[in-house]
Amino acid sequence: MSVYFVGAGPGDPELITLKGKRLLEEADITIYAGSLVNPQLLQYTRKGSEIFDSASMDLEEIISIIEKGINEGKKVVRLHTGDPAIYGAIQEQINLLEQKSISYEVIPGVSSMAAAAAALKREFTQPGVTQSIIITRIEGRTPVPQKEDLSLLSRHQGSMCIFLSVQKIDEVVSRLQEGYSPETPVAVIYKASWPEEKIVLGNLSDIADRVKEEEIEKTAMILVGDFIRGSGEPSKLYDSGFTHGFREAKQ
Repeated sequence: MSVYFVGAGPGDPELITLKGKRLLEEADITIYAGSLVNPQLLQYTRKGSEIFDSASMDLEEIISIIEKGINEGKKVVRLHTGDPAIYGAIQEQINLLEQKSISYEVIPGVSSMAAAAAALKREFTQPGVTQSIIITRIEGRTPVPQKEDLSLLSRHQGSMCIFLSVQKIDEVVSRLQEGYSPETPVAVIYKASWPEEKIVLGNLSDIADRVKEEEIEKTAMILVGDFIRGSGEPSKLYDSGFTHGFREAKQ
């Protein structure tokens, strides 16, 4: 038997993948990140299966439940919010599973950064604006390498997705102003795709005050960059004068 690390998506229970939903339906044991995962996703688990909330567990306790389940021949799903590969804390679990020779698979999910862009109805990579996305965070209890400090990354002036940082919005803004202009658009999306989703729009000069007015202190994505304006140039993909492998250019 294997352990399945399943991406739950950003919150909306319909944004889990078909494969993730099927694995939840088949699981004998589901361990979900209760502080982040929408509990409505548990409706997909079958009656009689065991469900554990990992919010109060440490790493060893999680691995112990997984190991016990595998030794009993049970299918185990470890349900993570968003996509497990982005701030999912799965590598430390994988390392221990490999030490114990327990097989595993990772099932990708819809990241909150994708849900935030969808909420804004914007594309991160607009021609004439930017073709790069920077995914980062400010340091908290988990440090950030000095070479990845926001003040340095801001100098690229690409589209930026800042996770796990809204509680330090003043510091985030201060560092971003090292590279972006004060007029650079900023959007803070609270609980993207959840019923209580909230979007706060502004620019670097006023977004901190607006976020505080809305009393947003966690579970929010900070998006930064000119892509928020939606003023990019048309792509070549659908340009009638552009030839590619599936279409000849029109005269």
